[in-house]
Amino acid sequence: MKISINQAPQYEGEEVTIGCWLLQKRGSGKIQFLQLRDGTGFMQAVAVKAADEDLFAAAKGLNQETSMYVTGTIKADERSSFGYEMEVSGIEVIHEAEGYPITPKNHGPEFLMDNRHLWLRSRKQHAVMNIRNQIIRSTYNFFFENGYKKIDPPILTSSSPEGTTELFHTKYFEEDAFLSQSGQLYAEAAAMAHGKVFSFGPTFRAEKSKTRRHLIEFWMIEPEMAFYNHEDSLKVQEEYVEYLVTDVLEHCRLDLEALGRDTSVLEKIQAPFPRITYTDAIELLKEKGFDDIEWGEDFGAPHETEIANHFDLPVFIVNYPKEIKSFYMEENPEDPRTVLCADLIAPEGYGEVIGGSQRIHDYDTLKQKIVDNGLDLAAYEWYLDLRKYGSVPHSGFGLGLERTVAWLSGVQHVRETAPFPRLLNRLYP
Repeated sequence: MKISINQAPQYEGEEVTIGCWLLQKRGSGKIQFLQLRDGTGFMQAVAVKAADEDLFAAAKGLNQETSMYVTGTIKADERSSFGYEMEVSGIEVIHEAEGYPITPKNHGPEFLMDNRHLWLRSRKQHAVMNIRNQIIRSTYNFFFENGYKKIDPPILTSSSPEGTTELFHTKYFEEDAFLSQSGQLYAEAAAMAHGKVFSFGPTFRAEKSKTRRHLIEFWMIEPEMAFYNHEDSLKVQEEYVEYLVTDVLEHCRLDLEALGRDTSVLEKIQAPFPRITYTDAIELLKEKGFDDIEWGEDFGAPHETEIANHFDLPVFIVNYPKEIKSFYMEENPEDPRTVLCADLIAPEGYGEVIGGSQRIHDYDTLKQKIVDNGLDLAAYEWYLDLRKYGSVPHSGFGLGLERTVAWLSGVQHVRETAPFPRLLNRLYP
């Protein structure tokens, strides 16, 4: 009977066959331990010389990443984190791999990125992708369970929610077009039709940033909600993040263990999250010796890390100065210098994982903001129409998938959180 590794617990004591690859092996003159992988999981298989000398010799001669069918009996093994191993009775080689470049020794990041197509097979990279997959699955579950509809904004756009200075330009026949940096504006249009929506897709930023937090192409989850004010949106954000953390802890135990993630840090992440105004955050930083920032300036990575460390939890920084935020954000009635917005800063130095705001819903105010920001009014006519025909207060936010994966998995660089990351100087493979 052919099964997958993740089905092995159902077949304890039975002889089964698994199609797999050899991840690693070790052994002595009497026993060979084969580390198998098949995409669903990892399991040890044991070949004993005393039981079958020919089989033992075959096992001993296998090369890393050789593909094969391995037959044997599933046994419980308390020493294994998986809890089971296979006692091998047969090996059928499909393809004998030779000279696999990623050996068990340490390799530099550039070498690993050059071989990203192969690096994905490693135990730790497999674990990161499992966590990414769980976050995606949990995202759909959360929004569908709460009455949202998924909409798909275009990738090619004629306008941008943030301006066009950091966009990739292309030609759309005879017109100028840009790769999307956010699906937000289109999600707002959909919210006026369906009430509560979310989009999930790739976004592009032509930023010449070379930090552990930045990718050129990344994926965003962007909900938009009609009749929701800023406070309503913050509540959704913290409930959503708590939902993701809970699901990752429940469904990715072996993956977190493989990555050496301290799960106690994640277990204490529960809503509601602490909040601090931008103004108070500036004062906090001053008290902690940061003299390099003044009111009206945006936070850098060291500032965000210090603020998050102060709370030791995800923290909302609310009400930023309007000059450093996007044109579509609603003015804060309690302090007209600021807008009704928030960034959610993850602890442990992972930085902003969510940015959101209440959107301007008054036609004249939004039109003036577009003009003041030097944007092409004609390109935003359709967006202004949303304020002409039944405008309502509405809010939304965007969660960056890769930064969230990095945070929950504990990896130090976002390049490990995308299957094939696009970095400042990397378009291969």
